[in-house]
Amino acid sequence: MAWTYILECVDGTYYIGSTTDLDLRLGQHNAGDGAVYTRTRLPVRLVYSEEYDSVRDAFNREKHLQKWSRAKRQALIDGDLDALRAASKKNFGKRRNPG
Repeated sequence: MAWTYILECVDGTYYIGSTTDLDLRLGQHNAGDGAVYTRTRLPVRLVYSEEYDSVRDAFNREKHLQKWSRAKRQALIDGDLDALRAASKKNFGKRRNPG
């Protein structure tokens, strides 16, 4: 089994990672032995996780979520499908003519 997870850092930012041992990894982050990003933003807390059958799938999902906006991540964490859909819509409004 493997996991993709989202941590909320003490400064309110999110960190996204993947691991084969979620409890161990969370402990490593909070001990300052996790990612460089989280070391200066302790403590962190687990706010979301997904379980996968393979490390590859968990890693691919991690990379996918890292491209998301904060609004999409928040909607996912909250389980708010309507907000997730709304945050996923592209804004193709008219561009203003700079001239």
